[in-house]
Amino acid sequence: MPSTTLRRTALFDAHVALGARLVEFGGFEMPLSYPSGTVAEHLSCRGDAVVFDVSHLGTVRVTGPDARAALDLALCNNLTRIAPGRAQYTQLLNDAGGVLDDIIVWWVSTDRFDVMPNASNTERVLAAVGGDDVTAGRTVLAVQGPNARRRLLQIAPDAAGIGRFRVAASSVAGREALVAGTGYTGEDGIEIAVDNADAAHVFAAILDAGVVPAGLGARDTLRLEAALPLHGHELSDTITPLEAGLAWVVGWDKPRFRGKEALLDQRSAGPPRALRGFATSTRQPPRDGADVLVDDEVVGVVTSGNFSPVLGHGIALGLVSTSRPIDVGQHVQLNVRDRRLDAACAPLPFVKKQV
Repeated sequence: MPSTTLRRTALFDAHVALGARLVEFGGFEMPLSYPSGTVAEHLSCRGDAVVFDVSHLGTVRVTGPDARAALDLALCNNLTRIAPGRAQYTQLLNDAGGVLDDIIVWWVSTDRFDVMPNASNTERVLAAVGGDDVTAGRTVLAVQGPNARRRLLQIAPDAAGIGRFRVAASSVAGREALVAGTGYTGEDGIEIAVDNADAAHVFAAILDAGVVPAGLGARDTLRLEAALPLHGHELSDTITPLEAGLAWVVGWDKPRFRGKEALLDQRSAGPPRALRGFATSTRQPPRDGADVLVDDEVVGVVTSGNFSPVLGHGIALGLVSTSRPIDVGQHVQLNVRDRRLDAACAPLPFVKKQV
């Protein structure tokens, strides 16, 4: 078989110099962790501030007077709920209502939208919404944590004040940037897009401000503690937003969008599955694909599982049949590699934003 060459972000050399452990993710060679380790990076985000290189995510730029209408037709949320200078979480669906990708749209100016798909889904989103793939020319840094804004005040006072789900042009460490009050950790923070030529300078300035570098390992445990869905796990082309507990992301009042009829049918009948959280009593992490059992009957499947550094035990998200409802506090078992873990249905999110 021919070898596949992994892509590298503009900060690859900086990650190597910091001793990052690099892995393949979404076609890119990305930092999984740094020498301090995933747990330390995770706790730094919950207690202070970290920075992730998330340049593997796509950026599809859609422009022109018809851009908003084209996006509203292709994506399920309703852009008329927001305005220029705002960001919106949305999804690209198939005809059956399954989620082909979940997306953040940055509405930069009247006729410009930066659509941010997951790493491996950029081409399918580009095909659906049109525009230009500008991923290769920019670097995106996510600065997250309760002290993220305080740390950034030293190098980017205007950017540090950007509101949640707001978007604005700004300056970071003396370089032009586009910043948004978005992230994927359950904590406060901002995401910063800069030209690749400025990436190393901006990244170094962020580190000099006392922000800790963090890798994809911590990003995943953080999002799981916050019960944020990951495409390919809690969302997929066979999982609808209603099953994932994300009915709020659907613009029901829009005349048309792909998958609307299927979602209306499912809303009327009730979704066959529902997303639930589970907490174990031990450090052993549940794993994706584990059966969820009640009284020895399989009622669902774990979609994401890991060890929670904050809680000190295993946590999991799973899809369970609505014909066998599971209530918070109810005892279940998770069948992990033919070993059953005792667990209980837990309220979501597992860990709330640190104040």
